[in-house]
Amino acid sequence: MREHMLEIDGGLLLTLDALLKELNVTHAAVRLGITQPALSARLTRLRQLFGDQLLIPAASGRGMVPTPHALALQPRLAQLIERLSEFSNVAQVFDPATSHRVFRIAATDNPAAILAPDLIAFLKAKAPHIRIAFVLPDKAQIAAHLERGDIDLFIGAVEDVAGGLIGRTLFDDEFVTAQRKDHPRGTRSFDLDEFCSLDHLLISTRGGHFAGMIDDALAALGRERRVSVSIQSYALAPLVLMGNDCICTLPRRFLQRFSTSLDLFQPPLDLARFQMTAFWHQRMSDDPAHDWLRAQLFETARMQGRSVNSF
Repeated sequence: MREHMLEIDGGLLLTLDALLKELNVTHAAVRLGITQPALSARLTRLRQLFGDQLLIPAASGRGMVPTPHALALQPRLAQLIERLSEFSNVAQVFDPATSHRVFRIAATDNPAAILAPDLIAFLKAKAPHIRIAFVLPDKAQIAAHLERGDIDLFIGAVEDVAGGLIGRTLFDDEFVTAQRKDHPRGTRSFDLDEFCSLDHLLISTRGGHFAGMIDDALAALGRERRVSVSIQSYALAPLVLMGNDCICTLPRRFLQRFSTSLDLFQPPLDLARFQMTAFWHQRMSDDPAHDWLRAQLFETARMQGRSVNSF
């Protein structure tokens, strides 16, 4: 008998519930949205599993009459259906106000420095009990880490990941050049000659390099600059700039945060825009908590874009 009971699925339970409430095969079929033959087949299966007729035709020829076994089952049946419904919806319920979920976001130094300060404040205001981890990505393993759930999101460039992931552009930004307040050159706009003559600070994410994308753009013009300082951390760049006369060209979203200590200028050459994309695995697309996290991330990026003033 125990083995037979394991064969009872939610559809059979709902069928028995509808029959006991309607006491009519036709009405119960309408209630369930199935055909009368389909319902009759389910009733036959229920009778086999319980070893009881459960419902028999009424003597009047109208409707059905429950057996004592069916009547004994009825009070527990509603409770069981309710508990099964709660069980099936466990993963579908996410309340930011009470959740203790841990979210892990893989991002290199530059998008983390741009997004993390605003995103963390935004998330914690709505979900005070969650925990958020920003981790450095292993780009060769991004797809595997997302698939296993080791990380929830990866924020990076399109070329950083292989196919098979869902990606959506997070923001598209321009580069600006920064100098400290009260810089001896004043606050006039840069021309290319002055830009090339000054000492530059460069962010080398791999560490120790003194040339990058800006140097490639200058080389295309037959020009070069003097990179005198190379650091590996975006977060360190404003502190270094505030203490010496180097200039530095970085995404506007990042440097705008330090506009009270730094003057920002349009660089005197055309540079490719700085674009970041958020990636996640298909298996997380319908998870309510993950959907909420993505919504907060994109809303943060949108709000940042609105708060950055144009030149």
